[in-house]
Amino acid sequence: MKSNFLVVSTSLNQDSKSRIMARIAYDNLKRLADQAEVNWLDLQEVELPICDGGPAYEHPNLPAVKEQIEKADGIIVAIPIYNYASGAMAKNLIELTGRAWTDKTVGFLCAAGGKSSYMSVMSLANSLMLDFRSLIIPSFVYADGNAFDETDGITDEAVLARIEKLSRELIRISDSLKTAA
Repeated sequence: MKSNFLVVSTSLNQDSKSRIMARIAYDNLKRLADQAEVNWLDLQEVELPICDGGPAYEHPNLPAVKEQIEKADGIIVAIPIYNYASGAMAKNLIELTGRAWTDKTVGFLCAAGGKSSYMSVMSLANSLMLDFRSLIIPSFVYADGNAFDETDGITDEAVLARIEKLSRELIRISDSLKTAA
């Protein structure tokens, strides 16, 4: 049975740096994951409601998004960092899709303006680990504005190497867990 991987871009900013990182991870997975299915979920392209604990769960786009997460063996989540915290749409996505994250391997890509917010995804990671038994890849990729050039490409070779390493780890761990099951 072939593996299924998902890359999720959670930024709603049209000039998103985390989305650039997500696209690179997606391309890496397509190249590296032999015969795997690799899917893309961009919250700029899929309207989701703000979680309200009630009617939001009835939104017509939610079943397809939950299905993408449920089918994935491994997920890379790209998150913008604002004011020393993960962007709200990442948390909103997890709140709306909840149990779909159960037993997933999850890696994080983070883009921030400065160097001081590198631990900002820990609350999301802890929630995924404790609530849904997700296995979190501990080597997050964190890039500040200096990693990008004026044309919105990544010029920092170390960041590119870390994105590739995270992609490889997602494949290795997800496939190992799938084989062990």
